[in-house]
Amino acid sequence: MQAIKLTPLRHWLGQHSLWWQRLAIITAVLLFSLFLPGRLPLRLSLLLMAVPVALLGATIILRWPPLGLLLLIGVSLAFRTEVIYVIGTTAVATFALTALWLFDSFVIKRQFHWIAARPLNPLLLFLLVTMIAFINGQLPWYPAPQAPLDAQLGSVLILLVAMCAFVLVMYQVKSERWLMALVYVTIALGAVLIFGRLFPPTTRIVLRFFSPLVFSGSMFWLWVVAMSFSQALLNQTLPWRWRTLLFGIMLGAMYLALGEARAWVSGWFPALLAILLIVWLGIPRQAIALTLVGIVGVLLQLQNVINNLLYVGDNEYSQITRLEAWRIIVEIVKVSPLLGLGPANYSFYTPLFPILGWYVQFNSHNQYVDVVAQTGILGLLCLLWFFAEIIWLAWRLRPLLPRGSFLHAYVYGTLAGAVATFAAGMLGDWLLPYVYNATIRAMRTSILPWLFMGGLVAVAQMLRAQNNGQLPMANRHQATNH
Repeated sequence: MQAIKLTPLRHWLGQHSLWWQRLAIITAVLLFSLFLPGRLPLRLSLLLMAVPVALLGATIILRWPPLGLLLLIGVSLAFRTEVIYVIGTTAVATFALTALWLFDSFVIKRQFHWIAARPLNPLLLFLLVTMIAFINGQLPWYPAPQAPLDAQLGSVLILLVAMCAFVLVMYQVKSERWLMALVYVTIALGAVLIFGRLFPPTTRIVLRFFSPLVFSGSMFWLWVVAMSFSQALLNQTLPWRWRTLLFGIMLGAMYLALGEARAWVSGWFPALLAILLIVWLGIPRQAIALTLVGIVGVLLQLQNVINNLLYVGDNEYSQITRLEAWRIIVEIVKVSPLLGLGPANYSFYTPLFPILGWYVQFNSHNQYVDVVAQTGILGLLCLLWFFAEIIWLAWRLRPLLPRGSFLHAYVYGTLAGAVATFAAGMLGDWLLPYVYNATIRAMRTSILPWLFMGGLVAVAQMLRAQNNGQLPMANRHQATNH
C-alpha cells in the first residue's frame, strides 16, 4: 500500500528533476548564508546573502526569459547604483542575461536555433571589423601614446552590450504580450521621471532612483516619446483613457525638452522628428493639415526658433568647434582610412593637431565621425548597413500587421525611432557611446534602441511562426490602407 502511494511522487520527481534540484540548491545556499553572517566580515556576509537571491532570480529568468529583459530596462532606468562602476549596471545586467541564455541553450536544453535575421549580418561583420581595428590600433600611427588597454577594451564592450541586447530580444520575445510588457514598462518608468520633474515636490524623490545619465540621455527622450506617441495615435485597441494618458506622457516629455532643456537640441529634435514621421507614416491624410499648422506656428515664432537653435547656451560655440573637430579627425584618420585608428585611440592623437589654436584632447561629438575614427570606413559601412536593414524590415512589416493593433503601432514607432536615432547620431548623442565622452555607463539609455530594434526581428519571427516559417505577403487592400 505504501509503495502505491509513493509511485506518483517518484514519477513526479522524475519528470521535474531539474526543477526540484534547483530548489534544493537554492534552499541549501539560503540556509547556509543565513547561518554564517554573524561569523564573517560584513561585506562577505552580504555577498553570501545575495547569492541565493541571485540563484532564485536566475531560476525565474530561466523559466520566463523575457522577465530578464524587463529587469534590464528597470535597472538601467531606475537604479542609480553602478554595480561595477567601471562598466556600469546596464553592461553587467546585459552580460549576465546573455550568459544565462547561453547556459540554458547549450547546457540545459542542449539545442540552439540560429535565426537568419538580415539585420544581424551587419552587426556580426561590425564586430569582426572592430576586432581587426583593435589589432590594427596597436600600431604606432603617430608619435603619441595610445589609449590604455582598458579603454580600448571598453569600446569593444560597448558594441558587445548593444549586440547582446539586440540578440536577446530577437530570441527571447516570442509573443506580443512580452513585447507589450517591454514597451509599457519603458513608458511607465519614463512617465515617473517626466512627471516627477514636472512637479517640484516629487523631483527630489524621483532623482534618488534615476541616474542623471538617464535624464541627460537623448535616447531616453526619443524612445519614450516614440513609443508613447505611436501607441496613443495608432493603437486603437487601447481604451481612450489610456491613449489620453500616453498622449500626456509624450506632451510632458516634449514640454520639458522644449522648455528648460531647449538649448539641448539633441534632447528635443530627434523626438520631434519621430513624432513627425509617425504622423506622416501612420495617418498620412491628416499629416498635411497638421504639418501646415506646425509650419505656421514655427513661422510665427521664427526668430525665437533661430535664437534657440543658434544662440541659446553654447550652441553657437559648439557648432563652430564641432565642425572644426570633424575636419581634424578626418585628417587624423587619413593614415588608416579603412580600419581607423582602433577603439578609443584617436583622442590621444588629437593634441598633435591644434583645434582653434589649442593643443588639447577632444572627441568628435558625432556618432559617424567617431565610428570612422575608431573602425574606419569599413566600420561605418557596417553601421549604415545595419540601419538600412532595420528600416527596410520595419517597412516590410507595416502592411503585414492588423491596422490599429499594438504591433501595428509598435512597428511604426520603431521605424520612426530608428530614423530619429540615426539623426541623433549626427548631433553627438550615442547609439554606441564613446568611452571618453559618455562612457560605457551611458548604455543606460543607449540600450533602448537596441532592445526595440531587436523587437522588430521578434515581430517578424512571430509572423513567420504563424506562416510556416515565411513572412506572409501583403494583400492589395492592406497595402492600400498603409
